[in-house]
Order: sequence, then structure tokens, then C-alpha cells
Amino acid sequence: MASRLHNPLKEPEIELFVKAGLDGENIGNCPFCQSLFMVLWLKGVRFNVTTVDMTRKPEELKDLAPGIKPPFLVFNKELKTDFLKIEDFLEQTLSPPKYSISLQNNLCYFHFLPASGCYKKLCLPTDFRCMLYPKRQALHSAVGSSDSDLEKALLKEFKRLDDYLSAPLPEEIDQDSTEEVLVSQRKFLDGNWITLADCNLLPKLNIIKIAAKKYRNFEIPLEMTAVWRYLHNAYARDEFSHTCPADEEIERTYASVAKKMS
Repeated sequence: MASRLHNPLKEPEIELFVKAGLDGENIGNCPFCQSLFMVLWLKGVRFNVTTVDMTRKPEELKDLAPGIKPPFLVFNKELKTDFLKIEDFLEQTLSPPKYSISLQNNLCYFHFLPASGCYKKLCLPTDFRCMLYPKRQALHSAVGSSDSDLEKALLKEFKRLDDYLSAPLPEEIDQDSTEEVLVSQRKFLDGNWITLADCNLLPKLNIIKIAAKKYRNFEIPLEMTAVWRYLHNAYARDEFSHTCPADEEIERTYASVAKKMS
């Protein structure tokens, strides 16, 4: 995997280890690996990516990170293995970065509706927010659920995500204007820039989109235009599209789960 170089000055030595795919070389299906790959790419620093074949780890990795599964990171020869701590470390250490990927808004805020004169509380859907953390097993649950249960659960959460993405962020609203901003035009969760929340959420959404279609014939409804806008904007960015595993990697991962629950 080629390195990314944006700053010719002194930079830390960074090597990211991610799960290898079916061929033992290309990127495998691991949303947490992809998340860190995206973070480093967005930071605009030089880094190397090494894929790890989980069926036969190289001898040198047994000494470097015995018993540790990807993703893990070597930063200036120091091994870091905790996914969430790595994210925080990179945001704090690579500062000032090319741009910060921290959230500017909370994932929950109140949107004023001039027509009704009241506020509506908008939150990133619970299930999607929980999927930002490694211990969540929602992906396996989604693929393993019955068709009716899967569709009801996913439609509910996608609808909440669509509502969240449709509602204008506070900075999109001009309090002095008489015109009501009804639909947000932002590209991502927190605005027009990819943030850490997007790095965590988008890989999971991509997996659900592919696995649910393959094994449960479920597709995100076209009327959920904000969700599709979000996905299209993401696929248009190299930081996301070039770090995604191949569709067959995702399908292969959840084949056994779908078979057991069918």
C-alpha cells in the first residue's frame, strides 16, 4: 500500500496494520481498520499500511504484537493497540493537523421550527451511534435477523438517520432571516468536512448496505434522500472509497452468519 505524503518536513514514522482480505494481501473487511485508515489519510501525514493475513501471521508480527488482532499502530516505534485510544491519540498528537476531525456540534441538538414556534430535538440514531464502538454486535444481529425483524429495525434507524441529516445544523440557520431553512445541504454528519464520527459510522453503513442487500434483499429506500446524499458524498471522497474493502470481502464475512440464521 502506498504511503501518503503532504508535508516534506519532519514527520513521525507511522505504520498501520490492518486485516488482510481473502487473498492475504488486499484490505479485508474490518470497519475499525478502515476507520483508522481514514483518520490517518485525513490528517495528511506520511504513513504505511501493512495488511495482516490472520490465517498465518508473519513471524516478525508475532514478536511485534503477539496475540493482537488488527487494527494496531506503530507510532515512532511505539506499539499502540487500543482502537479508541488510538483515535484520541492521533487527534491530539497530529496537531495542528491538516484539519481537525473532531466534532464541532454535538450529536444531539435542538432545531428550531419557525412554522410551529417550537424546538425539535434531533439525535443521531441510537443504534448507529452505538455502532461507533467496537463491542457493539449490531452488524451480526442485522444480518442474522429474520427478514421482517431486520426490515423493521433497519427502516426505523435509517429513518432517524435521514431525519438527522435532513435537519439543518445550527450554523445553517440565519436567526435574522425570515426564510425557514427546511432541508440541510451539508455533506456529512457535522458539516461539509469528514469528522471522526463519519470515519466510525460510514464503514458500518457500507457493510450494512452490502450485507443486507446480499442476504436479506434489503435496500435503503430511495425516499431517504438525505441518507443517499450522505453515502454518495462519502463514496466521492478518496479517503472513504479507497479504504473500503471489496464487496465480496464483506459478503464473505457475513455468509456464515446469514446461513446459520436462515
